[in-house]
Formats: sequence, structure tokens, C-alpha cells
Amino acid sequence: MLDIAHELNQWLEEGREFAVATVVAVSGSAPRGPGAALAVDTDGTAIGSVSGGCVEGAVYDLCTQALADGQAVRERFGYSDEDAFAVGLTCGGVLDILVTPVPADGPGRKTFQTALSAATRGEATALTRVIGGPGEILGRALAVRQDGSYEGELGGHPDLDRAVVQETRSLLNAGRTGTFDIARDGTHCEPDLTVFVESSVPPPRMLVFGAIDFAAALVRVGKFLGYHVTVCDARPVFATRTRFPEADDIVVDWPHRYLHQTETDDRTVICVLTHDAKFDVPLLQAALRLPVAYIGAMGSRRTHEDRDRRLREVGLTEAELTRLHSPIGLDLGARTPEETALSIAAEIVASRQGGTGLPLSDSHTPIHHDPTDRQVHGNTSPAPTAGVTSAGVLTV
Repeated sequence: MLDIAHELNQWLEEGREFAVATVVAVSGSAPRGPGAALAVDTDGTAIGSVSGGCVEGAVYDLCTQALADGQAVRERFGYSDEDAFAVGLTCGGVLDILVTPVPADGPGRKTFQTALSAATRGEATALTRVIGGPGEILGRALAVRQDGSYEGELGGHPDLDRAVVQETRSLLNAGRTGTFDIARDGTHCEPDLTVFVESSVPPPRMLVFGAIDFAAALVRVGKFLGYHVTVCDARPVFATRTRFPEADDIVVDWPHRYLHQTETDDRTVICVLTHDAKFDVPLLQAALRLPVAYIGAMGSRRTHEDRDRRLREVGLTEAELTRLHSPIGLDLGARTPEETALSIAAEIVASRQGGTGLPLSDSHTPIHHDPTDRQVHGNTSPAPTAGVTSAGVLTV
């Protein structure tokens, strides 16, 4: 639901009543993941999507019904071989959807307001809802902040809210959306409630080192993928707002010095496009010892081999070097800066989501991977032709 936070927050400020349908569980192949939402107000206006069109009509009807009777409901949509005209997912997956009414008054509205306004401001927040258990508390919610303060009440045992907040913070701190089971007394003994946590955290960072033409294209792709993009270069004549109008930040500094000073986390991706040893080696020496999501470096096969030798000489271990994607990008046969940016972005997505980088038509793995069960580690890109980066771009 937090994926449409801006629109829903505006609805709340305007005093509108609405019902929101949220994907709370997915199995098999499905077009949208947990947290995707569709909302309908009393005028019949709809925003968002839960399935890319497969079951939108049926979910719309559920929302209008929830507005009429004021009751939360959980429904499952799957594929029916027996009835070709049944509402379901043609892709064969299964979606569990929670529909919650948000009336003009009532205790739940303030909880939603807290979560939605925080998400709109880019603050870390989680909306936690009961999606399984006794009907009278189905859909009840807490808005949980990173410091542990919260809005709302689930009801029942006094220890329940405190225990749920503690579990929620663990997911929020990891930037994850997911579920957990808990008992109504706040323990994990004989759990009878299922709780869905939807986390909203500030966008992950993409650090692009090297203010070159390829960087300009990568900035555009990074923004498209939802990253907060920073361009850093030691040369002020190249690191300018004119050359990188879409970057969030432009920094003129030596790359390794800036990396030591700035904040990174396990969602940060680092793209080194300088392919110059005086910049690359001290930068990668620092980067490969940080707990970040992805590190890639541009260069030819010859540049990579020289860089690898230099990194070993300054003390990097084999385990640290296996984290480096070099030459950067997947082998797409790319030539232009835009094509190269696409190949780099594809490798980042594959690395983070556990993809193989192979054509789906040539593989037998699930189309939608579980990111917690990654199959790609380190530099697993197909070897490119000598003298060409894995992005397919001639370099020196």
C-alpha cells in the first residue's frame, strides 16, 4: 500500500473515505509482489494495481463492498483449470489480498495517516496489519517508526502490540516486507495470528564514480530503477550539473575519500566507471570491504587483469575480490552509453534478485526469484571477447 502513499495521503488530507486492497502473500508466478495495492474511494475512483489487470475488476468490487459494510476481508485469487471464465491469474500464480476500509472517522484512520505521511516524506516507516486470525481484529494496523514509537492498537493482550512492534522493527531495519506468526499474548508459543509488515525506507543509493558519458546514461537508468544517484569525480570540469541534470548529488572529490566520508548500507550499489588505476585502486580497496549490495568496475579485459593485480598487491583477499563485478555489466553486445547503462543495470538487478542473466527461453528456473535465495555471487557474467567490456564497449 505504501507504493501509492502520495496519492492515499492526499485522499486522507481531503477527507475521503476509501478501501485499500493490498497483496499480502504470493505463491508461484504473479505479476505483482507483496505490498502492491489498489484503492477505491466512495466516488468509485481507483488508483494503483494488484495484478496488472488479471483480477482488478474483482478486487475493485471487494473494495466497494468493504466501503459499504465497513468490514475487512482477505481473499485468495488463483488459476482455475476447471472454469475458463473464472476470475484468476492467467500466469498460474496465487495472490492473497487483504481489503481494508478506511472510513472518514475511526481509530484506524490516524494509523494510516501516520504511515502514509511518513512514507510520503521519505522517512523509514512500516505499516503492520493483522492478515490472519480472529475476524474481529482482521485488518487492524500499527504504524511503526524506526525508533520503535508507533501509532495504533491491535487489541487483546497488552503485550501483543509491544511484541509486534519489536518484530516489525527487525523487518523495517532490513528494509523488508514480509509476514510473521505470533500468539495473541505476544509470545511465539502456539501462534494464532499472522501479521503482515510493509516497510517503506528511503531509496537505496547508487554511487557512480567517473563523470563520463556512460555515467550520464547510468544516472538516468538508476533514477528509473528508484535509486538515489550520486556522481563523484575529482575533476570539477566534468562533474557538473549541466552534464548530469538528473543526478541527485554531484560531488567533486577524490572517489576513495568521498566513499570514506559518505553513508552506505547493504542496499547501496557502487559503479566505478573511471578505469584509471590512480582512482580505481584506492576506491575499490575501500569499497570491497564495505557491506554493500553490488560493486562493479568498467574496463577492458586487460584493464581488469592489471586492476586485479594491483588490488592483490595492496592486500585484498580472494574472498574480497570475488565480490567485484569486473568487467562491469552483462554481455548484451552493448555499444552506446545507453545500451551500456542497460547492461550494468541488468547485472545489478540479477545480482540483487538472484537472477542468472540467461534468456528466460533458455532457462528452467522460476521467472520470479526469491531474493533471499540468491544464485548469483561475485563476477559470474559470461566472459567477453578480449579487449571488450562485458557491456560490449571498447575501452583502453
